[in-house]
Amino acid sequence: MFWSQKTIRIGPYPRGFHLITREVLSAIPELQNVRIGILHVFLQHTSASLTINENADPDVRTDMETALNRLVPENQPFVHTIEGPDDMPAHVKSSILGASLMIPVSAGALALGTWQGIYLCEHRNDATPRTLVLTLQGENER
Repeated sequence: MFWSQKTIRIGPYPRGFHLITREVLSAIPELQNVRIGILHVFLQHTSASLTINENADPDVRTDMETALNRLVPENQPFVHTIEGPDDMPAHVKSSILGASLMIPVSAGALALGTWQGIYLCEHRNDATPRTLVLTLQGENER
């Protein structure tokens, strides 16, 4: 059994949905030696989130941002407003999408579908760099 854990910082990214698959993969080159396993990706923030979705057409990322803004508009009468009008909506969006992903590893690669990629969903207008904890568990190639 093989275990590896790394903490990486990415960004800052502007508000929106950003493919970060390459950044995650470049941080864990040992994944190439895992025959079967799981990669857990955890985001240590409450105003951004992670998801897996379309990795080819950038219009999907724009449409995802638009749809989520319609679900959680900034003009709602939130009580928590001390950090600006985009903060509480960012917390709600983060809870809807989530802060972690579990991705199967097969034959030294993420077992993502053909059109799937890992997104960082940045919900703040003026975001800071984000921290990810990557935990890889699996069986090494023999």
